Amino acid sequence: MSLKYESTLREPLVDGVKDYHQVTEDIISPIEGKPGKLWYVGFVISLALLGFGAFSVFWQIYFGVGVWNLNKTIGWGWDITNFVWWVGIGHAGTLISAILLLFRQGWRTGVNRAAEAMTIFAVMCAGQFPIIHMGRVWMAFFILPYPNTRGPVWVNFNSPLLWDVFAISTYFTVSLLFWYSGLIPDFATIRDRAKTKLRKLLYGVAAFGWTGSTKHWQRHEALSLVLAGLSTPLVLSVHTIVSFDFATSVIPGWHTTIFPPYFVAGAIFSGFAMVQTLLIITRKILHLEEYITLGHMEAMNKVIVLTGSVVGCAYLTELFMAWYGANPYEFATFFKYRAAGPLGWSYWIMMTCNVITPQVFWFRKMRRSVAVTFVMSIIVNIGMWFERFVIICTSLYRDYLPSSWSYYRPSWPEVGFYMGTFGLFFTCYFLFAKYFPVIAVAEIKAILKTSGENFKEKMEVYEGETAEQFAKAVHHEHAH
Repeated sequence: MSLKYESTLREPLVDGVKDYHQVTEDIISPIEGKPGKLWYVGFVISLALLGFGAFSVFWQIYFGVGVWNLNKTIGWGWDITNFVWWVGIGHAGTLISAILLLFRQGWRTGVNRAAEAMTIFAVMCAGQFPIIHMGRVWMAFFILPYPNTRGPVWVNFNSPLLWDVFAISTYFTVSLLFWYSGLIPDFATIRDRAKTKLRKLLYGVAAFGWTGSTKHWQRHEALSLVLAGLSTPLVLSVHTIVSFDFATSVIPGWHTTIFPPYFVAGAIFSGFAMVQTLLIITRKILHLEEYITLGHMEAMNKVIVLTGSVVGCAYLTELFMAWYGANPYEFATFFKYRAAGPLGWSYWIMMTCNVITPQVFWFRKMRRSVAVTFVMSIIVNIGMWFERFVIICTSLYRDYLPSSWSYYRPSWPEVGFYMGTFGLFFTCYFLFAKYFPVIAVAEIKAILKTSGENFKEKMEVYEGETAEQFAKAVHHEHAH
C-alpha cells in the first residue's frame, strides 16, 4: 500500500484539528442559522445603493443620454470606463477556477467558490453599461445577428463592440456552469441536513438528485475538466476582445498592439484584488479563518505583485513608444495631456496605485498581513479604475482641433448608475453568502488528508516509519 502526501515543509491549507464532519459543520452551519447584524447592515446598504442606481437609470432612459456629461469630443465617459473595470473584476474567478484547476494548485480550493460567484456578479454589472450606453435601450436586440425583416439592416461583424457581445455572453455562460456544477455536491449536503420541508425541497431540486455515488463523482470530475478547458482560453480572450474596442481605432493613445496582453494582466490584477477584499470580509464575518488562511492570501498577493509589475512595464512601454515613434500626436497624448494637462492628476493616481504601492508585497511580512492586504486590495482597484478612465478620457479630451478641446466630469446619473452596480454586486454577494456555501465543502475535504494541519503533524510524528506503517497507524486511530 502506498500513501501519497505532500511535503511537511509546505504550509497547511486548512488550519486547526479538522475531520470531515467538522468541515461540514464550519461551512454549512452559517447557512442554516440566522445571519448576524453585520450581514443585515451590509445588505440594507447594498439595497439602498441598488435603488439609487435603478432611479439613475430610469432618469437617463426617460430624459435620454443627454443627462450624461458626454459631448462631441468625449463620447465615452464613465459608462465605458465602468464597463471595462467590471469585466476586469470578473477575471480572477475564472482564472482561479480553470487555470489553477488544470495546474492542480491545491490552494485554490479555499477561495474558488467566492471568486467564481464574484465573476458572475461582476459580469452582470458590466453588461448593463453598453446596453444603457446605446441610448435607445429598447433597440438592444439590433445587436443580435438573427434573420430579420428589417431589410439590409444587419449587425456589423467588423465592429469589436459586437465581438464584446459574443465574448461576454459566452464568458458569463461558461462561468455560470462552472460555478453551479461545483455547487451540486454541496447542495446535496445541505439538502440532507435540512430541518424544514421547504429547504429540503429547494436544495433537493438544486442538487439534481446527487447521491455521491462513484458514477456521479466521475461525471462531476470530467465536467469540471471540460469546463476548465473551455474557460482557460476565455480568460485570455474576453479582455483581449474588450481591448480591441480601443486598439482597432486610429486615435492616438489607443491604436497600439500592446493593449491585449496589457488588458489581460490588468484584469487579473484587479480581479485578484477584489477577491482579496471580499474574502477578508467574508472570513471575518463567517469565522472562516481556518479555511481562508494567510497562506491563501499570500499566494494571491504574489499574483498581484506579478501582474502589477507587468502592468507597470506596459505603462513604461507606452511612454517609450510614444517618444521613440516620433509621432507628434502620440507624443502629445502621452506626455502633454496624460502625464500633464488638466486631467494629469488621474494619470499619477493610476501610476501610484498600480505600480508603486503593490511593490510592498515583495516583503513576506506585508504579503501575510491582513490589514495591509485589505488596504492594498482597495488601492489596486481604485488604481485600475483610474487606468480605464485615463485610457478613455485623456485620449479623447484633446482633439486635433483646439476648438474641439473639452473637459469631462460625470453628472449625478452617471455616478448613480455606477453606485447602483455596486449595490447589485453586493446584494447578490450577500445573498450568496447567506444561502450558498462560500467555500467548496467537497473540495476542502478532498485536500484535507494531504494538506490539513493535523495530518501534516502526524506525518512529522511518523516521519521515520514507512508509508505502510503510517497508513496502518492512521487507520487504527480512525477505527477508535
